[in-house]
Amino acid sequence: MRVSHLFTRTSKTAPADEVAKNAQLLIRAGFIHKEMAGVYTYLPLGKRVLEKVTQIIREEMDAIGGNEISLTALQHKDVWEKSGRWNDEVMDVWFKTKLANGTEIGLAPTHEEPLTQLMKNYISSYKDLPVYPYQFQIKFRNEVRSKSGLMRGREFWMKDLYSFSRTQEEHDAFYETITQAYHRVYERLGLGDITYKTFASGGSFSKYSHEFQTLSPVGEDTIYVHEGKKLAINEEVYNEEVLADLGITRGELVEQKAVEVGNIFTLGTRFSDVLDLNYTDEDGTSKKVIMGSYGIGPSRVMGLIAERFADEKGLVWPENVAPYKVYLVRIGGDEAIAHADKLYDELTAKGIEVLYDDRDERPGTKFADAELMGIPYRVTVSDRLLADEKYEFTPRASGETQILTHAQLLDTLG
Repeated sequence: MRVSHLFTRTSKTAPADEVAKNAQLLIRAGFIHKEMAGVYTYLPLGKRVLEKVTQIIREEMDAIGGNEISLTALQHKDVWEKSGRWNDEVMDVWFKTKLANGTEIGLAPTHEEPLTQLMKNYISSYKDLPVYPYQFQIKFRNEVRSKSGLMRGREFWMKDLYSFSRTQEEHDAFYETITQAYHRVYERLGLGDITYKTFASGGSFSKYSHEFQTLSPVGEDTIYVHEGKKLAINEEVYNEEVLADLGITRGELVEQKAVEVGNIFTLGTRFSDVLDLNYTDEDGTSKKVIMGSYGIGPSRVMGLIAERFADEKGLVWPENVAPYKVYLVRIGGDEAIAHADKLYDELTAKGIEVLYDDRDERPGTKFADAELMGIPYRVTVSDRLLADEKYEFTPRASGETQILTHAQLLDTLG
């Protein structure tokens, strides 16, 4: 992509009412546009990052047997009334409206009920189980407070996977499988070393649920971390019973602030009971399907990555999720332009994602935009180095410029 063709614009300022660092930087760098509190438009650069995050999650869900679907955002109230969660006193984040004929509908904040209802058409026998449908979809939640940028939105992207199993043992095995898949996701996103499986309340479904919490000074949650066991306890269940269950003591734990980046729940037969989701076992008996729910918010993760890896100059994307791998800058006259054009075509032909700053701007403006956008590697073609056919190569994370030959550059970029 050439910057002259890219629909974006950088800015030295962010909206005055935007207090979250991640949103400030993403807006200034031209990745997102703020529509209102907790609601953001993804511009081309931001959409590319969101898709990179989504693809990592998709690959790990597919690897454990997930089947991607797409459920509807509009929800009829009937199925939710059966579970009791249409009531605003039970679930207070609904956005509700009415069709032209007066029928009351809502915008889905989650999808346990409609998917359970759907699965009644596809599950009748033990031969139909287990099954693991999942989706990526915009969710809508009427949050009272939305001041954390992409990390707490009223409209946000969510990956939600639901497991349908024959027995508790089959469910438990998958629960461990998806736990490991989540760890792989965060490792690939560059957050593995600071993300912990965290024990939290299981509500009415099980003794515990589990969150995946990433350490961050801007986190809204307090957790207690055991480094040796690579686990944590949420403040809400931090008591002697939990400590005894886990075989640890208070002295082994360190209090930290963290951001929840995922969660996994055992649902048991909570929804199969009220919506009558059954299957016939091998011996001919009718049994309830055992369910689980597993969420990751790609947009929240994107906001956290932006916040965590930023510095005083702007964003610093890990290579796995960066919108482009290389920011190509040209400085000089016709010869530099021709040489940069040729290098751009060569790198692109090799499958390297390049954002080529072909604008007629001052070098300082180009370098500042490259740093603000956080592309992992900046390559500069200049009149000064053309005679020796060399390039300036600057990793965004270190900022330390090297002078490389053409062969060295290609070897470095892979």
